Amino acid sequence: MVAKKFIEVLGAEMVFDTRKGRFHALRNINLTVAQGEFVTLIGHSGCGKSTLLNLLAGLTRATAGALICAGREIDGPSPERGVVFQNHSLLPWLSCFDNVYLAVERVFGAREDRDQLRERTANALAMVGLTAAAGKRPYEISGGMKQRVGIARALSMEPKVLLMDEPFGALDALTRAHLQDELLRIVAQTGSTVVMVTHDVDEAVLLSDRIVMMTNGPAATIGEIAEVRLPRPRDRVALAHDPLYMEYRKQVLEFLYHRQAVPAKAAA
Repeated sequence: MVAKKFIEVLGAEMVFDTRKGRFHALRNINLTVAQGEFVTLIGHSGCGKSTLLNLLAGLTRATAGALICAGREIDGPSPERGVVFQNHSLLPWLSCFDNVYLAVERVFGAREDRDQLRERTANALAMVGLTAAAGKRPYEISGGMKQRVGIARALSMEPKVLLMDEPFGALDALTRAHLQDELLRIVAQTGSTVVMVTHDVDEAVLLSDRIVMMTNGPAATIGEIAEVRLPRPRDRVALAHDPLYMEYRKQVLEFLYHRQAVPAKAAA
């Protein structure tokens, strides 16, 4: 792993003003992510995982603290930080191809001709197995396929940072496994830095260099960080019998369902 510091979250706080008063979502978040590192955020619902991802994407601004990427403060969205949301977020009047092409044109349009842009788009769709669906509109394809178009759109921009909010949650098990493997291959090839939200413990251990475990909200913070020292490339079948893999899995489950279960019941 490359040790160069790339993302810094320095004392970040997030407070929302709601009809019921002020809601303290995140408290004193301090995190660094190395260039080329794959980090997952995991925790119970309502622990601020997606809120933290939105701060990194520049979609919202922290109430206090600072977030830095590549030496510059994050003050808004950027194509250098590609985002894959929980829902597909596709434009319904455009085809799958055109939804991806729109992003490709925005990033590469000033220096590449139309044929090159179309080739990039086609390659991104092929990467997620949607070449045959390129001409279809979102209402003509399944929910899982829509999400795959969203993944293709983000990957097509070749971002330095890939921010993913449960991108595989809507997919069937086989497609999910395939795209996890494809994501590992792509990240190894591009050297992208990845921060990904997940609820899936096995997914976190399979993909991550580090797993950031969030405490229960409100005022959620980082409770524990597990370093996953499994060699790459990773084979999911071999890992199923790896004692170290099982140890990391146990560590995360212990945090989520023992250490965090007590305050959750108390709050209820």
